[in-house]
Amino acid sequence: MSNESAVILVSGGMDSATAVYEAIEQGYEPYFLHTSYGQRTEDKEYECAKALAEEVDAADFLHIETGHLSQIGASSLTDEEMDVADADMESDEIPTSYVPFRNANLLSMATSYAEATDSEALFIGAHSEDFSGYPDCRPAFFDAFQNVIDVGTKPETEIELKAPFVKWSKTEIAERGLELGVPYEMTWSCYRDEEPACGTCDACAFRLEAFRNAGSRDPIAYVERPEFS
Repeated sequence: MSNESAVILVSGGMDSATAVYEAIEQGYEPYFLHTSYGQRTEDKEYECAKALAEEVDAADFLHIETGHLSQIGASSLTDEEMDVADADMESDEIPTSYVPFRNANLLSMATSYAEATDSEALFIGAHSEDFSGYPDCRPAFFDAFQNVIDVGTKPETEIELKAPFVKWSKTEIAERGLELGVPYEMTWSCYRDEEPACGTCDACAFRLEAFRNAGSRDPIAYVERPEFS
């Protein structure tokens, strides 16, 4: 292991878990940052992120509660009065699960954490199928945020924002994770339920499709496993 460290935004899901293993593969010592923001499955996500930190012997696990995102609302992930929609694999509309400007909030905290720990990098597991629906997952957003990091930290601070999967599909992430030995049984993606996963929300649909395309069976439990196309 090199002396370089990286802060990784670890949600408890498969993309961020794969980002953890990618960061380790690149020689970074991982510092986990996990946030609970009032999402429906926050307890399960925390459990998964914590278990993964123990699995990889992370240098640190920082858990922050960001309740303001829930108070702001306007997302089906945090507002009980909004229904989590069933999967629509062909839609180009911004889904109701979008949490307004969430990644800017999370990356700001992660930058503070990275600067405080003298980390050289900051990883986020966003990918191309995210940015088709979520504006704060687009390459242009991460390029702009890199500039924010550069101008908003100490002159001697150098933190590289890494989104290694930003141009990848979910299938490519699954394939990479299987190659790296990511313990996907320790991850959670469902937007609706803490266990078993519903199998029919957007997050479940893209995940199930990715595993099927990768020629592997998703190891977590589902209420149903639809054949999404």
